[in-house]
Amino acid sequence: MPSKKNLEQVEILQNKLAQAKSVVVFDYSGTSVNDQVALRSALEEVGGEMFVTKNTLIDLAVGKGKLIDSLTGMNAVVFSNEDAVSALKQLFKFHEDRGQLTIKQGFMDDKVLSPAEVEALSKLPSKQELISTLIIRLKGPQFGLVNALKAGSRDLVYALRAIRDQKSE
Repeated sequence: MPSKKNLEQVEILQNKLAQAKSVVVFDYSGTSVNDQVALRSALEEVGGEMFVTKNTLIDLAVGKGKLIDSLTGMNAVVFSNEDAVSALKQLFKFHEDRGQLTIKQGFMDDKVLSPAEVEALSKLPSKQELISTLIIRLKGPQFGLVNALKAGSRDLVYALRAIRDQKSE
């Protein structure tokens, strides 16, 4: 019979999984407590969350056997809540800076992701980057149209100045 604490942990994990846009399981062995605190704060800044619990509870919460290949050793789970990419970017940035993490598997939209797929997902632009790019692209033609419409009067002013400067000499 599972303990009450374990049942609560599974319920918490299932709630977090339901809210998360993407999930990554990684091995955090070799990291110090200070490194873990730094990673947690970096993840919280972008709407992510790191959760450490037993491997069997992670397996039960995700679905029996879906992530069984990666659930050995000291594992933690990162939930990306705001968008599917931002927390993954922070995780990979931490991994590149310190080299202490081993990314094992990911989970998104009921699909298990390989470490290569998780890395490819982390290289995508975030939601904010996509929105700003879209706004710039939408404004681009407007600026071009305004410049084209002003070009005639601007060229006339330049021509009149040139004539004035020529006559004043």
